[in-house]
Amino acid sequence: MGTVHLHNCFHLKNARLVAVSDVSEKSLLLARKTGVKSVFKDYNDLLKSPNIDAVIISLPTFLHAEIVRKAAQHGKHLFVEKPLAKHVTEGEQMLAKVRQEGVKLMIGYPLRFAKPFVSLKSCLDQGMLGDVQIALANHISTGPFSPRAESAHVPKPVPSWWFDKSLTGGGALIDLGCHMINLLRWYFGEVAAIHSNLGYRFNMDFEDHATCSINFKNGTTATLNVGWFARYHKTQIDLYGTAKHISATSQPPTFFKYVKNLLAFDTSTGFYKELEYFIDCLRNNVDPSPSGEDGLQDLKVISEAYANTA
Repeated sequence: MGTVHLHNCFHLKNARLVAVSDVSEKSLLLARKTGVKSVFKDYNDLLKSPNIDAVIISLPTFLHAEIVRKAAQHGKHLFVEKPLAKHVTEGEQMLAKVRQEGVKLMIGYPLRFAKPFVSLKSCLDQGMLGDVQIALANHISTGPFSPRAESAHVPKPVPSWWFDKSLTGGGALIDLGCHMINLLRWYFGEVAAIHSNLGYRFNMDFEDHATCSINFKNGTTATLNVGWFARYHKTQIDLYGTAKHISATSQPPTFFKYVKNLLAFDTSTGFYKELEYFIDCLRNNVDPSPSGEDGLQDLKVISEAYANTA
């Protein structure tokens, strides 16, 4: 995701990418090749720069807390990849620091900016569906293997942190489920209760698929299915209302498109639009959404789902 954000930043109209930090020499070389003048192996050196207003934290979940706290202390606004943290307590500590320092924090949920799901929100707000009684939300993929499954003749190794529950906070439910829970909360509001069934097809110490039943305080009941077991990508929401049924499907993530047989950057993706929106919020002094509080509420729902297993 860091590479995706790197390319997106060059196309933002109201912001300028001035620095990159990474422990990987390969990543720093890529940044240099794309024209970034300042590159750092130690992110603390990047945070000391007075020319930086905001930072994008695109790192494994277990690294979020420390860097968010330090970046906030340096007065930097924050765009943080999902999920916010490994668990609720860590998330609460992070947001306390953010509030103390008076900086803004936005969570990277690109589906919130994907046209099909934005259109679905508009239909709900206009009352086109009537009262939604049942919602189905599915997010199925190959999980941590997806960027590598078909990219080379020889499979690339998956980073070891993916297989350490203490570093990730869980498996498919926290990884994919946070996207869909955030969308469903955006649509229907506060969760009254959630229960889950966790699956262990690959015999790891965390779930590789999960099904959750969610009751919302507004009366809607949702079924959420997430999984890392498939060699395809499927992200879809179906809403069944008293007046109408509607479905929204997101295509697999893409970052470029063909225009007249030429490869061009695609500014229509949720990944680009979320950054564009984040910058606009900073320029206009508006609190972004999904906010850090949204990310924390998603963690609380996920924590309840892990606690309430069949």
